[in-house]
Parts: sequence; structure tokens; C-alpha cells
Amino acid sequence: MHELAVLVSILGVFLLGAISPGPSFVVVSRIAISGSRADGVMAAIGMGLGGFIFATIAVAGLTALLLQVEWLNLALRLAGGAYLVWLGINIWRAAPEPIAIADTASERPNTLWKSLLKALFVQLSNPKTAIFYASMFAALLPSPTPSWMYFTLPPMLFLIEFAWYTVVAVGFSARTPKAAYLRSKIWIDRAAGAVVGALGAKLMTDSVRSSV
Repeated sequence: MHELAVLVSILGVFLLGAISPGPSFVVVSRIAISGSRADGVMAAIGMGLGGFIFATIAVAGLTALLLQVEWLNLALRLAGGAYLVWLGINIWRAAPEPIAIADTASERPNTLWKSLLKALFVQLSNPKTAIFYASMFAALLPSPTPSWMYFTLPPMLFLIEFAWYTVVAVGFSARTPKAAYLRSKIWIDRAAGAVVGALGAKLMTDSVRSSV
């Protein structure tokens, strides 16, 4: 019973982490509102895969090594921040371009995998997420940790990330949000690009400051 209570507490902490606003929320909501509901769900799968990868890395203890190797930690943070800045600039620049909204997912076969990969890259571009996973595992896992918990956590954290971002995708792909987006696309995209770029710049500046 104690081990199950620990597992529930860990999952609760990670659910709160997934819900907290960040570049992942911005990207998934934009994919869902500008594309189809299937695009949004594929983006949610990408976020879930990112959570699964981070959880697996944390379970393997590789993030502990990352925290000890300062230059590698800094390099990954700068690379992740640079990717978010690049993504934000591209969203901003594409804001004036019109988009074609498909009525069915079958009309957009080439966008589904792109939506998944874009969400996955955004999730993996933030090393802070990896460190969050590692620190929460270190703080909350019992000692000794039963082996079944190591195998259970990654798929369950995938489900948490996937479930939350599916809710986001379904909500933002509804008719009313989509109509509102089409009316104000240029300003919504520029706001989204500015937020993603600012978060990337903040990640880079915080990384440099912490290394000084």
C-alpha cells in the first residue's frame, strides 16, 4: 500500500508539472487550432513520447550524470533554448500566411507526423524538463525502489502527458476556438511566436547565469 501511495503521489506531481503553462502548451494548442483534431492528438502523442523518454533517462540515472558534467548540461540548455527561439521566429514570420483548414484528417495525411515530431522536439528541447524528472524521482522514489516501479513509471508518465495534451488539443480544435483563430490568426501567431521565443531566450540566459 505504501508503494502504491508513493506511485500516486509521483504521478500527481507530474500531472501538475504537465498542466503548468509553457512552450509545450503553446505549441500543442496552436497545432490543434490551426490544423485538425487529429493533428492535435498526434502532437499530444509527441508530448507523451517526450515524457516517456525523459522518464526512461531519469530511471537509467543518466540525468544524474548530466547534472555532474557542467559543460554538457550548459550545452544542452543552450541548444534547447536556441531551438525554441528559432521555432518562435518561424511562427512569427509565418503569421501573415493564410492556412487551409481541412475538414477531415484524411485530407491532411502529411501533417500528422509533422505535428507529432514538432511536439516531440519541443518537449525534448527543454533540458529543464529532464532535470525536473530526475529531481522528482530522486526526491519521491522510496529507497530501496522496487523494480516494478522502474518499469511502471515511464509508460504511466507517457499516459499523463498524452492525456493532458489530448484535452488541450480537443478543446482548442473545437469550432469556436478555430473560428476565433482564423479571425485573428496574425496576432495569435505572433503572440505564440513571441512567447515561445521568449521562453527559449530565458532558458539560454538563465543557463549562462547559472554557469557563471
